[in-house]
Amino acid sequence: MEDNNSLAVFEGKSIRRERHNGEWYFSVVDVVGALTDSDNPRNYWSMLKTREAEHEVELSTFCVQLKLVSADGKKYDTDCANTQSIFRIIQSIPSRKAEPFKLWLAKVGHERIQEIENPELAQKRMREIYRAKGYSGEWIEKRVRGIAIRDELTSEWDKRGVKKDREYAILTTEISKATFGLSPAEYKQVKGLKDENLRDHMNDLELIFTMLGEASTTRIAKNKDTQGFVENKGAAKEGGEVAGVARKELEKRSGEKVVSSENYIQLPEKEKRKRLN
Repeated sequence: MEDNNSLAVFEGKSIRRERHNGEWYFSVVDVVGALTDSDNPRNYWSMLKTREAEHEVELSTFCVQLKLVSADGKKYDTDCANTQSIFRIIQSIPSRKAEPFKLWLAKVGHERIQEIENPELAQKRMREIYRAKGYSGEWIEKRVRGIAIRDELTSEWDKRGVKKDREYAILTTEISKATFGLSPAEYKQVKGLKDENLRDHMNDLELIFTMLGEASTTRIAKNKDTQGFVENKGAAKEGGEVAGVARKELEKRSGEKVVSSENYIQLPEKEKRKRLN
């Protein structure tokens, strides 16, 4: 599943989060950073655990280790806690922001419950976020549809014995290379991206061919009943090739490359679309 909701924002501070056992788990280091404005929240959290341990309070027992994306774009084991445990942890942090943060956290947790009961709310909020970032309605609909197709693919991989994280990344790379002739890392270099989400900087056609590659992979995996990493790697390559053939045919007939070096860092997608029309 794509981590499009993997960041929440409190007073301008990004809080990484991950769905685990049906609820949000938040990065404790990010919470510490948001509450203390510390230059080194990781060190603050370490010292806080040591200080509380002297009073026979083990703050680590309130945490679980989940893999979250770090600043270098890679995933690392990170101390995370659910809403109830975060409430307990922030009791140990002297901060004027504690009460506003509690209210914000309760609101975020409530929104997640609403989304579980009514998935359409999650899509609505996602659209609102993209709209606020300056994306057009046409682009947003394709992006949301792409997320749904990606979710269907990863769900299929999960059922077929593919391990998350590293194996997902390898299979995704196979699809991308067969579709565009580029790995995701190479694609980001073409677009001049670093930590940004690649798909958030794709134009309409790039999103469409990404969807075709992943939807084709899902169909092939189902029809061939692929099992395990090796068989699904073959299906990923085949699915990407379906999209790759279509891309090359379009490029041949239109005389224009699908892969674009453009991104939406400086100028929002909606403004770029206006200039093209």
